[in-house]
Amino acid sequence: MRPSPVDTGGPTLAGAVPILFVRDVAAAAAFYEEKLGFHIDFLHGKPPFYGSVSRDRARLHLRFVHQPNFVELATREGSLILATIEVANVKALFQEYEARGLDFPQRLVRQPWGGLDFHVRDPDGNVVSFVQFRRRADEPRAC
Repeated sequence: MRPSPVDTGGPTLAGAVPILFVRDVAAAAAFYEEKLGFHIDFLHGKPPFYGSVSRDRARLHLRFVHQPNFVELATREGSLILATIEVANVKALFQEYEARGLDFPQRLVRQPWGGLDFHVRDPDGNVVSFVQFRRRADEPRAC
């Protein structure tokens, strides 16, 4: 039996998966599916206490808590973002979500740092930012 080849390259970070705290995992997953066009990847437990939703290459995990702990803080802070999802055509996504009647704590805005983004609030008070970053022509796109 031969040993497996050793990877001599450095580590590569492939992405991050934000975990949103929700009071009802099944209801939250349904919101992300029906309102935001995500797919329900899995719901774990009976009743579910953990789950995953995804759309294209973006993924969010949902975790049951009795009381989401960021709701009060988000209300005081005004723009506490719990997840940011990079989007290739953020204007088209904004129009899609606007047609679905979503709650926008922030509508589509060009930020001073160059990004174009908007925020959506889910039924548990989690604010998700959808952003299109401005890139230099010679800058490679992240995977």
